[in-house]
Amino acid sequence: MKTVACVIHDGFSPFEFGVACEAFGLDRTDSGVPNFDFRVVAPQPGAVASTMGFSVNVEHDLSFAYEADLVVFCPVPASSWTSIDPRLIDLARDAVARDAWVLTVCSGSFILAAAGVLDGRRATTHWRYSDVMADMYPQIDIDPDVLFVQDGHIITSAGTAAGIDACLHLLRLELGAELTNRIARRMVVPPQRDGGQAQFIDRPIPVVPNDSLAAVADWAVEHLAEDLGVDQLAARALMSPRTFARRFKAEYGATPAAWLARQRVLHAQRMLERSDLPLDRIAEESGFGSAAVLRQNFARVLGTTPTAYRARFSCADPEPSAA
Repeated sequence: MKTVACVIHDGFSPFEFGVACEAFGLDRTDSGVPNFDFRVVAPQPGAVASTMGFSVNVEHDLSFAYEADLVVFCPVPASSWTSIDPRLIDLARDAVARDAWVLTVCSGSFILAAAGVLDGRRATTHWRYSDVMADMYPQIDIDPDVLFVQDGHIITSAGTAAGIDACLHLLRLELGAELTNRIARRMVVPPQRDGGQAQFIDRPIPVVPNDSLAAVADWAVEHLAEDLGVDQLAARALMSPRTFARRFKAEYGATPAAWLARQRVLHAQRMLERSDLPLDRIAEESGFGSAAVLRQNFARVLGTTPTAYRARFSCADPEPSAA
């Protein structure tokens, strides 16, 4: 992936637009991250009005997007859902037909829905709009609960911050875990939220800081090689297993088992990129126990094998020192 087109239109949302610019448009070569040829495009170049009373002057029309490796569609205002610009529909169809990456944030998925490219596919959007989309496009398998969905080369995401998760997911597929972690650190966001996590987090900010399970989660990440389960983590949190499991899902949007599996995959990814250790050793240090279990989890989460992943992403340059 070398070229990225971010498509905006009248009524675009500044935050989601900024997410795409931040994820794909910044120069991070000083951190060893390759640059993308990133351009903001619009059906009609010139002033494009946002929802916040200001406009952005866009230099490029859609021609660049027809050749881009990734096309990002920003949200569409509700007033336009029944009358999507035909130029955006044509672009969506072309991008999917040539198997380019296509990523939507929030209601940007309505462009793909109107283009018919989500028919028979699984997708998501902001939970507030999922029922509307289901009524308008019953042929789409809409999951209203998750942060983002990848179906082939199409990634649809939920509202606002879920767009960050979707962008980091795509970057991880293209650049590997190590470089994506550098990007996430620069953005000061967690790199590990999985698409299957719930849109609804019951306890995003604990009322009392000491009430958070963050310390237990941090400890678990440092001890992934151990036999960790709900009982062990609950004991460390001084809770019953049932209470811990309920509280953990409320705070992290995933069960402890699902969260741990994702952390172990991420740890294995980084070890594959940064070392020549055999798979059995990586499986052991990641907490999977055996290379067979490691392969099963890689296939489930990443759709590839550890060997193929290493062949693609190994030998990443070491991160520059902070000196």
